[in-house]
Amino acid sequence: MSRPRGLLVAGTTSDAGKSVLTTGLCRAFARRGVLVAPYKAQNMSNNSMVVAQGDGFAEIGRAQWVQALAARATPEVAMNPVLLKPGSDRRSHVVLMGQPAGAVSSADWEDGRRHLATAAHEAFDDLAGRYDVIVAEGAGSPAEINLRAGDYVNMGLARHADLPTIVVGDIDRGGVFAALLGTVALLSPEDQALVAGFVMNKFRGDLGLLSPGLEMLQRATGRPTFGVLPWDPSLWLDSEDALDLDGRRSGSGTRRVAVIRLPRISNFTDLDALGLEPDLDVVFVSSPRDLADADLIVLPGTRATISDLAWLRSRGLDRAVIAHAEAGRPVLGICGGCQMLGGTISDPDGIEGALGATVQGLGLLEVATVFDAEKTLRLHEPAGYEIHHGRISGEAASGPVSGTMVHGRLEDDAYRGHYLREALGLESRASFPAAREARLDLLGDLVEHHLDADGLLSLALRGAPSGLPVLPPGGVA
Repeated sequence: MSRPRGLLVAGTTSDAGKSVLTTGLCRAFARRGVLVAPYKAQNMSNNSMVVAQGDGFAEIGRAQWVQALAARATPEVAMNPVLLKPGSDRRSHVVLMGQPAGAVSSADWEDGRRHLATAAHEAFDDLAGRYDVIVAEGAGSPAEINLRAGDYVNMGLARHADLPTIVVGDIDRGGVFAALLGTVALLSPEDQALVAGFVMNKFRGDLGLLSPGLEMLQRATGRPTFGVLPWDPSLWLDSEDALDLDGRRSGSGTRRVAVIRLPRISNFTDLDALGLEPDLDVVFVSSPRDLADADLIVLPGTRATISDLAWLRSRGLDRAVIAHAEAGRPVLGICGGCQMLGGTISDPDGIEGALGATVQGLGLLEVATVFDAEKTLRLHEPAGYEIHHGRISGEAASGPVSGTMVHGRLEDDAYRGHYLREALGLESRASFPAAREARLDLLGDLVEHHLDADGLLSLALRGAPSGLPVLPPGGVA
């Protein structure tokens, strides 16, 4: 059997730029006529998307869905076989091949994931048999030596498929040269043999000042830097997690949209379309005083409706939302946010916590929610999707207050335009589908103009060069 053709994009840290580089490479390779697919063995995120699976539907990480669009490929579950959705600081809900599959805790992190590794590698092999090149995104850092024994996302995947690996470093954080060199040095000799080079991300300034450092890094590691991606403030669209929610705000319009920053916020990409509107200023808030001058309040999706509703009340945000609605100003709830705006929320099977729990919502909608063990997954046309355990009944609109269980509806220009006219008396002045495609093209352009895209494609097709030096200490036992 021939070696699978592909590339692993690893990083010195979380949020170093792995998703950005993977997306850009998918678009750059697709432009060259390469049949390319994205892949991430395990994604940990509350941002997800629904895809078709046989006669039904499945769930994958949002980033892989967007990367598939960049690759001009049809999104599918094999592109993200394992999705972990944080339920608490020590426990995550597992989505395996698109379907709920129990939970995993920090106490059984290694043993509890062995079957996930098998499924993930089988999914990679399946994709590799159908595509010319796989651009695989790692998770966190490959130098997390305490987790290496059970790793199947970073060097564990690279070793499984003999994938050459590129390490991305975020220069904006500082210490990037030490991080890149240290990442390689902490790997075992066998893992180091697959690390073929580096990419710098988020650079702003004079490239001439950076060049001597790149040359010294190559002398120290025996590995080249394939290019330097410039910092660009517009690359937040469809981002992976909530590490930089504040960076998503538009900040330019005169009408203020306050999105309540719930502790377990999920699928907050719902608000990206509003962020494109030039007349709106979209901000994420967590205190009642931040709602005082809002024109529109949004309660977004959440992974834990009941506990986040308790948090809302503990901060007095519930009273601020009710006062806003009673003043005749609009409130929008999406999925979990819609459930919070209603009457009773019942959890007979303990899906979110205590068995048989029933709590009162904010009472702004005539809606009752009952959690069901079977998750609803559904796609809507022309835009929108459902991912939820809570089933609602009743009327999800009352005066200025409205709710929906459908994520992504605001991405439809016609729907968003209608909502803005009704709620705020504004006309939409943006096209979300056009903006997304433009940003995918921008990522492709950045890769084409600032990286050695042809060299990276050649690396993916031919594999890591032989004879790469082993850096001391060559792994930590």
